[in-house]
Amino acid sequence: MAARDADQRRKSLRRGSVSEYLAAFSLMLRGYRILAMRYRVKAGEIDIIARKGDLISFIEVKARRTTESAVFAVNGLTQTRIRNASLHWLRTRPDAGDLSLSYDIVAVRPWRWPEHFRDAF
Repeated sequence: MAARDADQRRKSLRRGSVSEYLAAFSLMLRGYRILAMRYRVKAGEIDIIARKGDLISFIEVKARRTTESAVFAVNGLTQTRIRNASLHWLRTRPDAGDLSLSYDIVAVRPWRWPEHFRDAF
C-alpha cells in the first residue's frame, strides 16, 4: 500500500509541475515575463511570479477537471500563504512601491488551454 501511495504522489507532483510550466508558457504568450517559479519561503509558496509592465502577478496554478473546482481549491489558508510569501518577495525589491499587485489563479484542465483569472483573491 505504501508503494502505491508513493507512486500516486509522484504522479501528482509530475502533473503539478507540467501544469505550472504550461501555465507559465500561456502567460508568456500573453506578454508576461516570468520572474520566478515555485518561490518558497517559510511563510508560504507562490507557484509563479510574473510581470507585465508595472503589474506583478502572484499566481496559484491549479490542475483540476473543472474550472470551478480549480478556483474553489484556492481556499483562505492558501491565499494567506501566498500573500505572506508575496510580502517576503516584495521586501527584496527596491521598486516595490512603484508596482501594482495582482493575486491570480490559473486553472489547468485536461486537454484545454489554461484559464487565467486576474485579481482572483
